[in-house]
Amino acid sequence: MNLKQIEYFIALAEELHFGRAAERLGMAQPPLSRQIQQIEADLGAQLLNRGRNAISLTQAGQRFYERGTALLADIVDIRLEIRRIGQGAEGRLRIGFVGSATYGMLPSILKSYRAAYPEVSLSLVPMNNAQLHKSLIRREIDIAIARPALVDSEVLTRKLADEHLVLAAPDTASLPVGPISLPQLRDQTFVLYPEYPRPSFADLVIRACESGGLTIERPVFTMDFHTALALVAVGEGVSLMPASVGKVQRNGVRYHEIVNLNVNTGISVNHRIDEQGIHVHNFALLAQKVARKLV
Repeated sequence: MNLKQIEYFIALAEELHFGRAAERLGMAQPPLSRQIQQIEADLGAQLLNRGRNAISLTQAGQRFYERGTALLADIVDIRLEIRRIGQGAEGRLRIGFVGSATYGMLPSILKSYRAAYPEVSLSLVPMNNAQLHKSLIRREIDIAIARPALVDSEVLTRKLADEHLVLAAPDTASLPVGPISLPQLRDQTFVLYPEYPRPSFADLVIRACESGGLTIERPVFTMDFHTALALVAVGEGVSLMPASVGKVQRNGVRYHEIVNLNVNTGISVNHRIDEQGIHVHNFALLAQKVARKLV
């Protein structure tokens, strides 16, 4: 028995007349009669009371009609649901992101994506670049928002923006208000992140300082951006951070522009190069669109 035969029986059960049911189905009456007989044989039950002038459903026929109608309705729902998932309108998307991205364009990207695809469930997980790389390759996440990018032949990277670095310093530090040159920071303890694995954002900061004539001699390493900012707030040292972080005020922290610092940090959306999911490609394209508007 197949779905087409169920459709034949439902039409007959609703018309209770072979001629009208055959006309409704666009077929001749004899083939319809044979199909119904075949269904009864397959099920091992009589579905119709066949009278001289009328037919009616047996108890088994009534139950088969009810279950068959529900089954076809489920099939319609399944087709619609799968089609919507295939079009990216439903389903789920697992996104890993570096913590500093939440101070930049990531909130705007997520807001735009939710507006465009409200039925897609988003799973959001903060990670450092090493964790993003591992999780993406292992297919534990679908999208990685990294800084500046994930370098791997299996990963496709789309740059969203570049931003300069600013100095985050304790508001109690004896530093002049306004722009600061790197040599003015010789006596400062630098808070760098992450501690491992390396190379990382910490190495970008070290190279940036060296190119500006400053050697970091007393670094304090921590694991992530949020902890580094917390250490700055309590006076443990200063830290170079993406400029977007400086747009959000935090108690205990004062931000300074750095003069003659020609080093930028990027933000990017990354996914596996063999990714075929429409959700991932929709997100990547929308992220680029939002980034262009913001930049």
